[in-house]
Amino acid sequence: MLATGLSQISDDLRVLDRGGRWAVVVTFEGRITCARFDQWERVVLPRSERPWEGPAAGDWTSSLDRDGYVGAVRSVRELIAAGTVYQVNVCRVLAAELPALAEGLLPLANRLGDHHQAPFAGLIDVPGAQVVTASPELFLRRRGDLVTSSPIKGTGRIQSDLTAKDAAENVMIVDLVRNDLSRVCRTGSVVTDELLGVEPHPGLVHLVSTVSGRLLPGAGWPELFAAAFPPGSVSGAPKSSALAAIEALEPVPRGPYCGAVGWVDADTGEGELAVGIRTFWADGGVLRFGTGAGITWGSDPEREWAETELKAERLVGLASC
Repeated sequence: MLATGLSQISDDLRVLDRGGRWAVVVTFEGRITCARFDQWERVVLPRSERPWEGPAAGDWTSSLDRDGYVGAVRSVRELIAAGTVYQVNVCRVLAAELPALAEGLLPLANRLGDHHQAPFAGLIDVPGAQVVTASPELFLRRRGDLVTSSPIKGTGRIQSDLTAKDAAENVMIVDLVRNDLSRVCRTGSVVTDELLGVEPHPGLVHLVSTVSGRLLPGAGWPELFAAAFPPGSVSGAPKSSALAAIEALEPVPRGPYCGAVGWVDADTGEGELAVGIRTFWADGGVLRFGTGAGITWGSDPEREWAETELKAERLVGLASC
């Protein structure tokens, strides 16, 4: 879907229920960019006239190095032992200076589209938000009063890599998502449509579950975000305690990573927002990419570091020259 004719930018989620078609980026920290476009066409993304000129593979730095990340995992396990949390998603942000941004991120979006198919792939390039996503994860899909979320928890190169720890972590987050949606959905309408499905994606597999519910009368996008944001799969449980741990352990903001990226058609009451994972964004001449893992009591710190490497290696490799 191609949107043109930018006519309005807003930081107010209420516009998503008032009319028009919108591209949406919400950072993990809650910064909102809603961009209204007048024309929408079901066509493929245009091709850039220039190839992608990305950073060199050796130019990427990480907000947490191996020792720092392993230490953060151990800190989360201490919080779990103390009964403060049950699960925390610990992330790090990779960054590299960009040689050029003459055509924005369109060449990168083309490159990812050619080599890394993703169900929620997209490019949003508006003032205040330059984002390319290859997200595999549905945060919220809305069709009238029906809302659906499909959290991912559990990652491996092949299905046999998935462990009992992955399954337990997924079930934990499903409970969290059910609780989030129950705050804004009709009593008794929240159901688990699928539990622990295995989805193949380029270079890896995920455990995916699906939860849905029927919105309360009068509930719209602001109420949905108040109930469910940030996504449970990239925060943890209990969510408030997990967010406090994330703030204490992660040295830089996540930005669009682990936020929400997608579109909303306020005229039809439809929308689809992905979790901003497998996502690049440009920030002052710097290209950034986030990667992380869910930490439980059963986590092995070195294995969790390896999972963050697995999630990053293919896409960061494609973005590097």
